[in-house]
Amino acid sequence: MTKDLAAFAKEKGVKYFMISFTDLFGAQRAKLVPAAAIADMQKEGAGFAGFAAWLDMTPAHPDLFAVPDPSSVIQLPWKKDVAWVAADCFMEEKPVAQAPRNTLLRLVDAAAKKGLRVKTGVEAEYFLILPDGSEISDPRDTAVKPCYDQQAVMRRYDVISEICDYMLELGWGPYQNDHEDANGQFEMNWEFDDVLKTADKHSFFKFMVKSVAEKHGLRATFMPKPFSHLTGNGCHCHVSVWDKKGKENVFADKKDELGLSKDGMHFLGGIMSHARALAAITNPTVNSYKRINAAGTLSGATWAPNSVTWSGNNRTHMVRVPGPGRFELRLPDGAANPYLLQAVVIAAGLDGLAAKADPGKRYDHDMYAEPALAADAPKLPLNLLDAIRTFEADKGLTAAMGKEFSAAYVKLKTGEWNSYTSHLTEWERETTLDI
Repeated sequence: MTKDLAAFAKEKGVKYFMISFTDLFGAQRAKLVPAAAIADMQKEGAGFAGFAAWLDMTPAHPDLFAVPDPSSVIQLPWKKDVAWVAADCFMEEKPVAQAPRNTLLRLVDAAAKKGLRVKTGVEAEYFLILPDGSEISDPRDTAVKPCYDQQAVMRRYDVISEICDYMLELGWGPYQNDHEDANGQFEMNWEFDDVLKTADKHSFFKFMVKSVAEKHGLRATFMPKPFSHLTGNGCHCHVSVWDKKGKENVFADKKDELGLSKDGMHFLGGIMSHARALAAITNPTVNSYKRINAAGTLSGATWAPNSVTWSGNNRTHMVRVPGPGRFELRLPDGAANPYLLQAVVIAAGLDGLAAKADPGKRYDHDMYAEPALAADAPKLPLNLLDAIRTFEADKGLTAAMGKEFSAAYVKLKTGEWNSYTSHLTEWERETTLDI
């Protein structure tokens, strides 16, 4: 049954709703709506000017209405009189095809028509930094190999435990929190779920982490590579595909060495064949390519891929198969749009199933120590422009993601690249001022 948001507000003591959507750049947009007005908003949506967000629209476009999905509603654990609810974008009573959540919904429906449900989990890494963004917030977090540092994670216990307590309260099933490979970096894991639920949780998680950090006088960033000498923020995505009822993992095969069925291999084949184009979505910023093409870091490893390779339980490759019935895509970073990340995984995977794609050669060596052993593997894009052009040229992937979405995304991301290239950097002054 559809949840009545007005009744939800009365039952929970909610005074305001944040009707929220993400734009093409992953920015979270919202209107704060009093509970007294939510009944009308649930039917008609909250009005926005699409041009004011990162959507391919002009000031002349009609109103965009963000219609809340009541199944996604979350009462803010740290501010009980406010509830957040994900919304779907409509214009003139038609779904906005370029809107990220609508794009994901179309692909969820495409999978359902094939009798499949895609389930995923994400590992959204972030840094806790000073409010001005200049450096990490903990001056004592200086270890060369800080991953799992017991003292460092406990010095941020107040922030980490508060966020984890909220996830427990929300029923997300969080199961571990740790200090990650970079100084000042953390990761928090919760149970996997259907892709739409994972995307909604991922979107809310970023909002929650930033809010709690600010409450403690800190700043949280999911920026892919905020510090050149430290490991960047990944957003690894664990993927499995189930039957329509979500009861049987169709990726699982006990007879296979890695536990992946033929369909699982074909789905993976789709990921591998579209990987270079995928990067435009999974690594969507100029800064993203400072992570996946990074030099060695202070800890000794970047933990990010730069080639299109897959392996068994080996973290040095773009895809690893850590256990039966699933694989981990290690390409995405912290800037990935929660909805587009899930959408592009489905789009590439379904194409792989349809084509019975072969994932190609399996590599089991240490990719960081012996990259020459995979010299024949395709390389990931070196920069955002390469990624955009590769995505635009991949007609199968752009068609699966939707013609309107793909055109809008390419247009706005190309504009972002052009803005970047027009910016004069300090590096240019330092290296060419006296030429």
